[in-house]
Amino acid sequence: MRLLGLNISRSKAEEKALAPISQNRGWYRILEAFAGAWQRNVEIRYDDVLSNHADFACRTLIASDISKLRIKLVQKDESGIWSETANPAYSPVLRKPNHFQNRMQFMESWVLSKLQRGNAVILKQRDGRGVVKALYVLDWTLVTPLVADDGSVFYQLNTDNLAGLPQAVTVPSREIIHDRFNCFYHPLVGLSPIFAGGLAATQGLAIQNDSTTFFQNGAQPGGILTAPAAISDDTAKRLKEHWDQSYSGKNSGKVAVLGDGLKYEAMRAKAVDSQLIEQLKWSAEVVCSTYHVPPYKIGVGTIPTNNNVEALNIEYYSQCLQVLIEAIELCLDEGLGMGENIGTEFDVDNLLRMDTTALINAEKEAVGAGIKAPNEARKRLNLGPKAGGNSPYLQQQNYSLEALAKRDAQDDPFGAKPAAPREPSEEDDAARREAEERAFRAEAMLSFQKGLAA
Repeated sequence: MRLLGLNISRSKAEEKALAPISQNRGWYRILEAFAGAWQRNVEIRYDDVLSNHADFACRTLIASDISKLRIKLVQKDESGIWSETANPAYSPVLRKPNHFQNRMQFMESWVLSKLQRGNAVILKQRDGRGVVKALYVLDWTLVTPLVADDGSVFYQLNTDNLAGLPQAVTVPSREIIHDRFNCFYHPLVGLSPIFAGGLAATQGLAIQNDSTTFFQNGAQPGGILTAPAAISDDTAKRLKEHWDQSYSGKNSGKVAVLGDGLKYEAMRAKAVDSQLIEQLKWSAEVVCSTYHVPPYKIGVGTIPTNNNVEALNIEYYSQCLQVLIEAIELCLDEGLGMGENIGTEFDVDNLLRMDTTALINAEKEAVGAGIKAPNEARKRLNLGPKAGGNSPYLQQQNYSLEALAKRDAQDDPFGAKPAAPREPSEEDDAARREAEERAFRAEAMLSFQKGLAA
């Protein structure tokens, strides 16, 4: 069978030798959130966790920050310097990964799949030359990693018409880019941060649901309806239903007329039990810690008083984004078959952008120290080049280390002692006499010419 530009075929013996890897590590239901949770049917539902505001904010923040970074194709020159280049084998697919996604949408899908499922599986599509011309992010729930008896890795892919899979097929690992992290149970199966933050996210949702019910009831707590004497169960049930229908929810606050000695006593919530904001904030901070996102990035807590925007962004990059970015770069390099002297690199300048004053001062120092050429600094500031600005400059009085070493190697490098007078040699005497003769002849000729003129 030919699929995505490849001939996919395997024998029955090979199919039997492939062993699927179990992926059921708490993705859909995380049971035993605490001791006895299974017996009480307490579970953490995956879809509910995704709707938690803190979890949603962390995932979308990370995905959007990475997807907005431009992917550069870079090549190493003879000096070991990586500079941006273009190559017809790699540039088109990096610029437009597939027919229905642009670069930002594709990278956002990649990162979201990795954060939500712990795995991002990308299927390659090749042309007739074997060059990768398209990349598709697959749904992890439709993928099963397989391991052969000899250790070879395959992937069983279910139907996905959008990715060009009209039927289920098993492909070798060379046709798949598998980006995974937190591989606690198996090296081919990653684990999402939801595994650790699911309980806190569920607690936050429970707090919000309870608060919503509370305010739907007019922000009034429940109460007790008492009678002066014993009443039957049927009477109690009838009174409760009447009270709930007439004086709760949208009817909260209406005047109730009680007879037969009935008395209503409202239950007051204790102050220590009503600290919902603190509890909700704590659950959000726990979710942020599982994603390694600073809480202030999603509006939880206060922003640090540090006025250096670049320092805050570097902290966020180093503890949260860097491992994800470098993993994607490495996966693309290996997946697209790049060599040692060519690769991909995210342009993180936009992410680590400094404020205008700090940026100008940094470029000024780099140009003044001869590290950068003026045009390189102008490019960083999004300004066009100027004539003569392609070379680094230094002031004239600056000397090289080699020249200073030669000066210091002299007996008296700074000329502190005057040089001793040198005895004239025979060559000096001969040169002096010759100079005196030339001067005498010149003076005699000048006198002769004056006599003729007279």
